[in-house]
Amino acid sequence: MQHVPGFIQNAEELKSKGVDEILLVSVNDPFVMKAWAKTYPENKHVKFLADGSGAYTRALGLELDLSEKGLGTRSRRFALLVDDLKVKVANIEEGGQFTISGADEILKAL
Repeated sequence: MQHVPGFIQNAEELKSKGVDEILLVSVNDPFVMKAWAKTYPENKHVKFLADGSGAYTRALGLELDLSEKGLGTRSRRFALLVDDLKVKVANIEEGGQFTISGADEILKAL
């Protein structure tokens, strides 16, 4: 299961366990994020948010320099579980891996 589909498919269960918001943040402009969101017509709960300048990503210390590949600064793949503005779980991937940042790992933490 890939990152975004996993959160969409598990949204109801996440919500039932007390998750108020499921936010997807990407270093992209809002037009790209809107188009990306439209590729998931079944999505009712995941909000796609643009971090156009990468300021949020840099503030978290999660920037990834992909300039050599022509992509500039992007974001590492991660999942945060936040409660009352405090990070309770920070699952941050290394490289291009997808092992700990999926919805299933957040469900385990709940």
